Amino acid sequence: MIKLNFDVKRHTLANGLEVITINKDTQIAAINIGIKVGALYENLEQKGISHFIEHTLFKGTKNRSDEELNEELEALGGEYNAYTDYDETVYTISCLMEEFKNAVELLGDMITNPKFDKNEIEKERGVILSEIRMSKDDIEDLSFKNVNKIAFVNSALKYEVTGLEENVSRFTRNEIFSFYTKHYTPRNSLITMVSSLSHEEAIELVEDNFKLWEGEKPKPIDIIKEKNKEVTEISYKKDIEQSTIVYLYTFDELEKSDELPLRILNHRLGESSNSLLFREIRENRGLAYDIYTHLEITNSIKTLYIYTAVSEENVDEAKDAIDETLKSLVDGKIQIVDKDLNIMKKVHKTAVISTLEDSSELCNYMLHQALEDEDIFEFVKDMDRLNNLDMIKINEVGKKVLKNPTVHILKSN
Repeated sequence: MIKLNFDVKRHTLANGLEVITINKDTQIAAINIGIKVGALYENLEQKGISHFIEHTLFKGTKNRSDEELNEELEALGGEYNAYTDYDETVYTISCLMEEFKNAVELLGDMITNPKFDKNEIEKERGVILSEIRMSKDDIEDLSFKNVNKIAFVNSALKYEVTGLEENVSRFTRNEIFSFYTKHYTPRNSLITMVSSLSHEEAIELVEDNFKLWEGEKPKPIDIIKEKNKEVTEISYKKDIEQSTIVYLYTFDELEKSDELPLRILNHRLGESSNSLLFREIRENRGLAYDIYTHLEITNSIKTLYIYTAVSEENVDEAKDAIDETLKSLVDGKIQIVDKDLNIMKKVHKTAVISTLEDSSELCNYMLHQALEDEDIFEFVKDMDRLNNLDMIKINEVGKKVLKNPTVHILKSN
């Protein structure tokens, strides 16, 4: 049984901003704010604007210049960061408790008072364009980008979060400010904070720094959920040492009750150095240094990827080996057994305890669960579900998911 070492309360400010306060005996505090906007919420002409805004919020406020803002963030002595995904944009700060008040004040200023200085926008435009171009030189990034391009026709997953180069090159300050004003509102955002402050003290701190923030929740949009195309394509890039192979599966129709069995299956398939794919491709055949799976499960995105890099002369053998492993799993020749489930219980318990003990991890987990309207204590409840999980369920979920993949192969030309 997992013992919780914290207390949680939810509160909504008068302006509609929801706050989850996590009271914990800790010397390291954390605050995250998630804005419910990302690449899924952009039309074709807007591709990249959410990511652009994330960058520009670090470039100064109405109260602080770019240099002043970043010097004060650095002076916290902790860590600060931000990232844009398909579903949301998240800003994070972790620091000593003695600096927490300053951290909340700085985050509030960033989020509610961005300056969007034209000169700073132009500087950051160059940074983002460099980021986009750099990803083209990274064969791993390029391979994931290519498999998404061929897998989808209409889904936003067809495009990178960083956006289209032509869009980033032309975004105006007015376009950026208009998108910010529409989506960066208290009713479209959520704060999680982990600290030793009482719930009342934590709420008061948020009130002091976010109560003047105004704005309504944007109208909901229809998220396109598209099944990946069953196709295998090869593309080419000059002067690369290795070829890559990427498989992509989508499973939007999967029931909620199948998600935990799928996580267990995914761990056995490709999330460890003793996984089925790792043992077959690397250990048994010596074809690749690494092979791994990546599983994404949110309300809007349900994808499973397999990735490896091999020498060009071994591409066919590696693909055949992957196909054979997957077929054996689906056909029941390879089964998830009690030993695998027991290992998964330990893996999950380790992850849960690590989350409980790390303020940043706990803050981040609670944020994402709440943004997804999921149970914030699901990670604990999963322990009970693991104990009652039917092995047949785990083996059967593979038959539902591991079918009709999009396969992309990148070779040198």
